[in-house]
Amino acid sequence: MEFDYERYQPLPVRYELRHVMLRKMRDGEDPLPDIQGREETKRDLIRSVLSCSHPYLVSREGTGKTRLAESLARLLPPVPKIKGCPYNCDPKWPGEWKCPSCREIEDPEIEFISGRQRYSRIQGNEYTNEAKILGVKDIQAIVRGESPTDPRAFIGTGVLRGNRGVLVVDELPAIPTKVQVLFHPMLQEDKIILEEYAWERPIDLFFVATGNPSGFAHVNRIPEPLLDRLELIPMSLPDEAVEREIMHMERFRVYDDFFTEGEKAEGPGPLYVKPSALRRRVAAPWWIAEVIAKTSRYTRECPNIDRGASIRGSIKGLDHTLSSTEMRKGSVSNLTDAAMGLKLALRGRTRLRADLVGFDEQPDAVMKRNDEVVEDIMSHAVGEVGAAVLAGLEVDQRALSGEVDELITSGANLTESLGSHQLASEALDWMHEAGPIDPEPFVDSLKDQLKGSLEGVDPTVLGEYRLSALELLANVLLPAKALGYLSEQGRVFVPRRMEA
Repeated sequence: MEFDYERYQPLPVRYELRHVMLRKMRDGEDPLPDIQGREETKRDLIRSVLSCSHPYLVSREGTGKTRLAESLARLLPPVPKIKGCPYNCDPKWPGEWKCPSCREIEDPEIEFISGRQRYSRIQGNEYTNEAKILGVKDIQAIVRGESPTDPRAFIGTGVLRGNRGVLVVDELPAIPTKVQVLFHPMLQEDKIILEEYAWERPIDLFFVATGNPSGFAHVNRIPEPLLDRLELIPMSLPDEAVEREIMHMERFRVYDDFFTEGEKAEGPGPLYVKPSALRRRVAAPWWIAEVIAKTSRYTRECPNIDRGASIRGSIKGLDHTLSSTEMRKGSVSNLTDAAMGLKLALRGRTRLRADLVGFDEQPDAVMKRNDEVVEDIMSHAVGEVGAAVLAGLEVDQRALSGEVDELITSGANLTESLGSHQLASEALDWMHEAGPIDPEPFVDSLKDQLKGSLEGVDPTVLGEYRLSALELLANVLLPAKALGYLSEQGRVFVPRRMEA
């Protein structure tokens, strides 16, 4: 394998996964081809990866949670490490990122770890403790004279051995709650804390948790601060046709060379990626950002919800909305993107009222109910943002609704058609100029294009931007019958209200 050391630049694992995932989707490839029949689960997992968020896969046993997590590691490229380092220290890391032994090596030899080698797993059960997750004292080092509180007298285990890779914590709820808190600083601050050694050590992981739903044996409570840093993704069993296909694919076989089976396919080469290549190139207009923020805030007031979302619900709602836009190869976020992003972001950060959840309901059914509540709340947020827009427009709303309906129904080029629809054109211009524009969702060229004059903007980007605005207007202007027709035709997204 050829490797250009000078060109190489270390990247966090989550950035590597984001880059590879985006590249495969842009090339029209399925980034997770060996996972079949769970398309909603795959989309949520991809959304999490693009947002650099940590997924928590929840289902009963035997649904392929671990296999799905393994498939992420296969996307990873080989990376250099300091030869012999058990913690995979990168030779180009600054000193504070390296383990105590590697810091003392001035001109280290290097070796490579492949994507398959960058997968590790901690099997959770009631006996999982700090030693299994972090490490133990090195008795031999103490015998040689090292102080018991010196970091060099410490042997790292699970998490440290998985450094620079995908770490799967299988059956997270089976681990005692007091032990689960060890994962909190890893997800919040990218570091492990060894209090006994007065040592804080940076850690580079893409953390994936799996778990059976509440009601199964050996299930402990997950601390809410930890759950707030995970994206809850249900994983149901595949349908009959897919299960039959998996049955044939996964049946017992005898291979001619079973020692190399699974290693024959050549993996990806080293990545030479600059951080600028990882930045978002999509935009969330102010009305989409407002819908996201209001939906997250309303979960704290909704009578159907016992525990509303934290501020992280709003943050991740925007993150996953932008990821949804990237997944469809779009440029400007719309209400569909926002709905998908909000469902993933709020699913594990809200708790439904007990009487809305049946005692014996399966986890996917409970999470589906949660999604329905989120979409219901989103409909209120869309209505409020739309009403604020209409309040600022001094136009005949009946005439405006006719133009909006005609523009959406016709399917004609929106940029060209607006010239003959004066009221709609005025409304979209007002929306462009009126809202609070947060600079963060507008990045790179889109920031320059959409924050100022719209003259000279790329026609495709401008079309998406205006269609996103029209979709919001349609939700508050058109009568239910017309709106229902457009929704059924897939021309606008209408958040569904829950039945009373």
